[in-house]
Amino acid sequence: MKNTSGQSRVAVVLYELLNPIPLGFFVAAWIFDILYLKTFQIMWTDAASWLIAIGLIIAILPRLINLAQVWITQRRLATPAVKIHFWLWLIAVVIEIFNAFVHSRDAYAVVPLGVILSTVVVVLLLIANVQLAVCTRVGKGEIA
Repeated sequence: MKNTSGQSRVAVVLYELLNPIPLGFFVAAWIFDILYLKTFQIMWTDAASWLIAIGLIIAILPRLINLAQVWITQRRLATPAVKIHFWLWLIAVVIEIFNAFVHSRDAYAVVPLGVILSTVVVVLLLIANVQLAVCTRVGKGEIA
């Protein structure tokens, strides 16, 4: 099951299907952290903890597929934008692992470090996705 560029179709489908899901979980956790900061209702930080954990679990498979595609199978064809996207996602996942540990503490101990880490992760992931989209469109000649 290979296409003409050498990527497995199953890997491409799984990557495209699962890759956006963790971003949604992390953005929701960030919003819940902000809600906790404003209201000090413990349920917001508990929900944020679950969202971070589920987002990290779902992020494993797309990251492994991306690792194989960028650094092993498509090493020569990977553009700098794809490599930057990979590194920003990797940094964001590592920060989110630390954020999961912060969220495992008492609810009052989550503020402000948990909110700061959630904000950094969301910003990194948005930069990664926007730079990849812009560079891909420029590469195809859609944006001058």
